[in-house]
Amino acid sequence: MADPNFSWIYLIIFLAIPLARIIPRILAKKGIGVKSQSRIQEKQFESEYREYSQKPQTEPSKPQVEPSKPQTKNSLVLGVLNRGSKTFESIQKNTGLSSSELDTILEDLENKGLMKVVHKQGMLGTKTEIHPTDKGFKEYYS
Repeated sequence: MADPNFSWIYLIIFLAIPLARIIPRILAKKGIGVKSQSRIQEKQFESEYREYSQKPQTEPSKPQVEPSKPQTKNSLVLGVLNRGSKTFESIQKNTGLSSSELDTILEDLENKGLMKVVHKQGMLGTKTEIHPTDKGFKEYYS
């Protein structure tokens, strides 16, 4: 008896199923086939906007309250540290400060004991992380 050829099963398992998941993602990135969904969502938001705009506003919108104490650059950097930024690049990105200015601020914070620098050894070399101390945490939130 001849053995039936079941090689088409391997083709389905190893090619068709992954392609069925990859092709819609590629099409979505290129913008093909997404127009119908976006049009439905646009119509939904238009109707909600009309309903909202027809309601009278009973309360005037409140202006945003600014912090009571002025934001210095040191407190700005300390705030970014307390929110979880650990690397020099992420702190610079979040604050928008120049590298030399940020370097002097970080040195000042380290001299005051508000932050500490931790060097870690990783697979790709040493990694430098910046962490706020308890004193820095209290200083920012007081």
